[in-house]
Amino acid sequence: MIETTDPVDGRVGVVVPHGVLFRGGSEAVIRRRLIDENLLDGVVGLPANLFFGVGIPAALLFFRRGKNDDSVFFIDASREFEKGKNQNRLREQDIQRIVSTWSSREKVERYAHLANLEEIAGNDFNLNIPLYVDTFEEEEPVDLARVKAEIERLEAELLSTRKELAVALQELGL
Repeated sequence: MIETTDPVDGRVGVVVPHGVLFRGGSEAVIRRRLIDENLLDGVVGLPANLFFGVGIPAALLFFRRGKNDDSVFFIDASREFEKGKNQNRLREQDIQRIVSTWSSREKVERYAHLANLEEIAGNDFNLNIPLYVDTFEEEEPVDLARVKAEIERLEAELLSTRKELAVALQELGL
């Protein structure tokens, strides 16, 4: 596909399964070659179950000839969508956020990152989005004393219910 584009400013967008971003073997060789030739412009991670009959998450790869830098722009749009009964969908605001972020090509915390060639090479040309866009959100600490008290309360309630059940069964002659 890339070979058929205009040699000066040709562009191509491709939908791929996430595995293409990190699997080894021939896919790793192809990824490295596309990056070495400075053709990969960006990667957009999409939510799972977005395409009919395809439950796995997909990604968009964008290729561009005649790039003036060696960066690759990453967007993790996998968490912003409308959950559907049979299929998820991107809402208008989700699409607009992807487009506006792509246009600005600026880092957005937990959403987008502009990676340079050294960073990508440091990750062995692995394009797995979490290597570039940190989406980790620290969970609130668990109040173990409160959890323990709740367990004790539930166990006491269970014991009381079992006693009531035993009395009811005895009255029924069982």
